[in-house]
Amino acid sequence: MSSMRHEVLVDLFRNRPSLAAELLVEVLRVELPPYSEARVVSVDLTETRPAEYRADVVVLLLDGDKPVRVVIVEVQLQKDDDKRFTWPAYLTVSRDRHRCPADLLVVAPDRAVAAWCAEPIELGVAGFVLCPPVLRRDEIPVVTDPAEASQRPELGVLSAMAYGDTEQAATVAGAVLRALGALDDKRASFYYDLVYASINEASRRALEGRR
Repeated sequence: MSSMRHEVLVDLFRNRPSLAAELLVEVLRVELPPYSEARVVSVDLTETRPAEYRADVVVLLLDGDKPVRVVIVEVQLQKDDDKRFTWPAYLTVSRDRHRCPADLLVVAPDRAVAAWCAEPIELGVAGFVLCPPVLRRDEIPVVTDPAEASQRPELGVLSAMAYGDTEQAATVAGAVLRALGALDDKRASFYYDLVYASINEASRRALEGRR
């Protein structure tokens, strides 16, 4: 059964389809083509029965109406040997379905799991090796600017989740919470609860003292 933490992280990428592309470019230095829209598409990558392939999030980048890149987002909180086989399948099926290059972004906050995720996957054909791009916890941007949090609230929440037990927690949380007023009530409430649940007690007290 998927953990609540897994689903929460997946929802952040669903709610902001461009987040995966932004992190690939800004943090992992992956070159992507220019695009005008990022759109969440079907996560069902099943091509044959009885096998079933469902990625966490599939984001299609478009330039106008033309698909230019598809990005598979996988949140990985523990080691799973099946992923060594399904990740290459996700990429090849998505590439065929959307007729454009495919990228993978693995979000792995745990250091040991991240190291495992980043290991090259040999497919068997000479030179056909998948080196998964992995977003580690300490690579997640530290969002302390309320203006940036307003522009990219999902990144701000991700930052609060990553650094909630550090000395920066109160500053990050303060920036994010100030940005939530511009969101619809349901999403604002969800993100508010996430931020408060992610930060340490000292940071909660510090935020309460600013009110």
